[in-house]
Amino acid sequence: MILAAGRGERLRPLTDTVPKPLIDIAGRPLIAHQLDRLARAGVSEVVINLYHLGEQIEAAIGSGSTFGLRVRYSHELERLETGGGVRNALPLLGDAPFLILNGDIWSDFDLRSLMDRPHTEDLVHLVLTATPTHRDSGDFDLAGDRVTRGENRPLTYCGISMLRPALFEGSPSGAFSLRDLFFRAVERGQASGERFSGQWIDIGSPDTLAAVRAIAS
Repeated sequence: MILAAGRGERLRPLTDTVPKPLIDIAGRPLIAHQLDRLARAGVSEVVINLYHLGEQIEAAIGSGSTFGLRVRYSHELERLETGGGVRNALPLLGDAPFLILNGDIWSDFDLRSLMDRPHTEDLVHLVLTATPTHRDSGDFDLAGDRVTRGENRPLTYCGISMLRPALFEGSPSGAFSLRDLFFRAVERGQASGERFSGQWIDIGSPDTLAAVRAIAS
């Protein structure tokens, strides 16, 4: 599932007329690069959630056949944030663990490694990276492959993870953040993770957008 419903407030006024997943990177929409990477990782079906200017994304991607994928859409009548957006899409995602990819990141992380990862009883497997300098602190750390959390931790969630549908048991209806469920899974000892030290940029500002465009050009 690609999370693509956000407004991209820090990139306004650009995102007033163009949804962030359709921002041009090296002559193609950002989400097209992500779909290519998913297809190369062996993914065959993708769900994309839509809210802000979502009709533009659906018109650009269509059925996904151009990418060798089957793409379906989860439409949100109100902004449901990351957790509510995934919960709303669960009927499209099935009963098996599924990959989550934030629609506003640029990374060379090997997505196939998650697809090939042996299934465990953990509710979530998080890909974490060193907290960027423009953020005050991270939320997570690792003890082996177990995720820990607290204040001023050195690692930040990359926006890449594998989730079990059971993670959402007891979750609220409406809008909420995935982080709330991640924190609960960590506290219950049901969260594994790995540290990624490769290329990763969260496209959340004009500066980070310029950095991605420089890398991809």
